[in-house]
Amino acid sequence: MTEAVIFDFIGTLAEVQDHSIEEFVKKTYESLVDEGFQMDRKRFMEVFYKVYQKYRLIRYQKLVEVSNSVWIAETLNQLGFAAEPGDGAVRKAVNISFQDYFQSLKPRPCASRTLKELSSGYALGLVSNFTYAPVIYAGVRKLRFSLYFNSILVSDDVGWRKPHPRIFEEALKRLNKNVEQAVFVGDNLMEDIQGAKAIGIKAIFIPSQFFTIEDAEKAPQPPDLIINNLCELPKVLPKI
Repeated sequence: MTEAVIFDFIGTLAEVQDHSIEEFVKKTYESLVDEGFQMDRKRFMEVFYKVYQKYRLIRYQKLVEVSNSVWIAETLNQLGFAAEPGDGAVRKAVNISFQDYFQSLKPRPCASRTLKELSSGYALGLVSNFTYAPVIYAGVRKLRFSLYFNSILVSDDVGWRKPHPRIFEEALKRLNKNVEQAVFVGDNLMEDIQGAKAIGIKAIFIPSQFFTIEDAEKAPQPPDLIINNLCELPKVLPKI
């Protein structure tokens, strides 16, 4: 019997405008210069992209999350500056770089209503892959979702990215549930659906700005159930 529902955030419960790495680098550079780091823009971008690619491989191949602040600090170190991920100027640069992304966040249709309805009968969790956890925590508060969740996990804090089993296992642990008692709802076929099913959690797919129902139907490991939107979720949960 299902006792817990675990959600993905971006794409599943919330929509967001595209956020390019180019725009992130541009705003990061401008913020750091404002903080007194005098450096050539072209050289900064060259070093940053090398550092970005290094950690991108780690993140996607080893499924270990690495924060944006680590990328920026390492870039500054290679340019001859003394910097740590926790430095105020580094964290300020990350915050500024995500401002437009954060402002663009909006709830998907039926998200609030569905969370409110489910929270009365299920334990609710959220598991999000994101390189800077404060954006997700602030986003959940902005959309007024926070009061519905018993647990919120972000890969930046946990250290592991979906589809690594450890982040799903940690979500179950915090909800005090086992795999048979939980259902995962997400839009990413590899990170959400395959990741959940790999450890025995049933998975429900919802199409998003990133993935379509056709993508789900063609997936090597299909979800246990496909729904058209969040409005349908409360009705189908008792049947899965």
